[in-house]
Amino acid sequence: MSSTNAFTRRGFLAASAGAAGAIGLSPLLAACGNNGGKGGASTKAAIQAVLPTYKPLSGGVTPDIPSVPGTNGAMTDPGFLKYPSTLPKTVTGQVGSGGRYAGVAPSWNPVPPAGNSYYEAVNKALGATFVSQPANGNTYNTVIPPLIAADKLPDWLSIPGWLNPTFDTGGLVGTKLADLTTYLGGDAVLEYPNLAAIPSGGWKCGIWNNRLYGIPSQTDSLSFAGAIYYRKDLLDAKGITPNVKTAQDFEALGREINNPGGGVWAFDDMLVYLYQVFKVPLGGWYLENGKIKNVGEHPAMLECLAWANKIAKAGLVHPDAIAGVNTSNPSRFMAGKVYIEAGGMAGLSGPDAKNGTAGKAGYQRALFPLFSSDGSTPSIGLGGSSGWMSYLNKNLNPEQIKECLRIANFFAAPFGSFEYNLLNYGVEGVHYTMGPEGPVFTKEGSNTAADGIFGFFSTAQTAVYNAGYPDVTKAMEAWCADAAKHAYKPMFWNLNISVPSQFSKTAAQTELWDATQAVAHGKQPVSYYQDAYSRWKSGGGDALGTWYQQNLIDKGLS
Repeated sequence: MSSTNAFTRRGFLAASAGAAGAIGLSPLLAACGNNGGKGGASTKAAIQAVLPTYKPLSGGVTPDIPSVPGTNGAMTDPGFLKYPSTLPKTVTGQVGSGGRYAGVAPSWNPVPPAGNSYYEAVNKALGATFVSQPANGNTYNTVIPPLIAADKLPDWLSIPGWLNPTFDTGGLVGTKLADLTTYLGGDAVLEYPNLAAIPSGGWKCGIWNNRLYGIPSQTDSLSFAGAIYYRKDLLDAKGITPNVKTAQDFEALGREINNPGGGVWAFDDMLVYLYQVFKVPLGGWYLENGKIKNVGEHPAMLECLAWANKIAKAGLVHPDAIAGVNTSNPSRFMAGKVYIEAGGMAGLSGPDAKNGTAGKAGYQRALFPLFSSDGSTPSIGLGGSSGWMSYLNKNLNPEQIKECLRIANFFAAPFGSFEYNLLNYGVEGVHYTMGPEGPVFTKEGSNTAADGIFGFFSTAQTAVYNAGYPDVTKAMEAWCADAAKHAYKPMFWNLNISVPSQFSKTAAQTELWDATQAVAHGKQPVSYYQDAYSRWKSGGGDALGTWYQQNLIDKGLS
């Protein structure tokens, strides 16, 4: 997805400390649910049986930077240095049949007025009425449960993966949400060419209990939790070119640039992004000699915490980060109050470059190449291929489901296509004008077409594009191409798991997360985390591990 969109999954990860915590501690890639029953997961054979056939789309726009393969199935997303001058159509024939469907998705932008000219233009192209119902993204976790409880789910519902436990998606599939297996499984998806071009990893995220339910959005073939960034312009001014190969190098750099007396600190809060440096297994669980273990038992976890604790006590971390203050405008990094921060992949983007240079001419964000704490070959865990899924209401009849899938196929048009342009920018002359760097919203478009709401129901594979900042795209693509060589699939990667209800609190690991924060911020010793971990184990962690072992590992499902 173009980073010019108002919201992206990457963008959310960059902005949300809560999501960052989820990355590090929960089986993020396993998207746990809680159906109140015995729990379980899909089998490998069943996943393959219901997985839609992957067929790349022909006739789309050729990227300036093609995807390149890495290890373990990793593949970089295509990159575009400029907005396409021609906009090929990828959808032919009738889309809708005059149906009317309400779709609820989160939004972090002002809600456009209902029935506006942008919605009308999209509905005209669809041949149906899609009633977009944006809900407050900041409180989305509280918006949907009452609808579930009252059995008033909309026709089409967007659910971010990290809210699966909150919404009990594992319990909703089949009872409230429609089984799409017969409509999309195997070659059936070929009836919807744009949907068939979504990489298989995205579809795996929509499989529950051996059946296909979810339609993926913003699928990445190379999804990472994030990266570590530095202010290149500020370090250049000091004559410093970072050459970090180990944690020791990293600390030495921090001590060299740290200047609290001048109101500048070396580091912001980086804990979960240090996991990749210390090779803490992503996803919270790992295998050792065929036995599942929690990340709290991995030596790298304590090494990582000890290092974070040390730099915090040494005064190398901004005091607001130590205090847990995660929001400010502009950010501490952009304001030049910290030289180094870590965050989601949206950190390096056109909007960041634009906002940064508006505050300080010459602002430049750069990525540290991957490195490991001990100088060994680095590694980086793949994130879930799609953190967003949309689901159709089970009460829809088969013809209505097919109509919605044709609409989803329209929504999944790739970057640079006619449909993509309409969905993301509206109508030329009304909602945008075409400038040298691509579409530019008019006032009408800014008020109606800039929330990217349709992208929460279905999209094509993510594409990297930063309007007016081709060097940013080049830098991101180069970093990703290198990182792809070191990618690994964490345990339970892209696997939906429903844990029994008695393990809901244990699986959330809230107390452990609080303990890691206290230690990483230098407020408590490492032993504080070890004590919390012991309590977690005896309070249900060991039993949860046994459940995973017996129901997933021993059955060959991981």
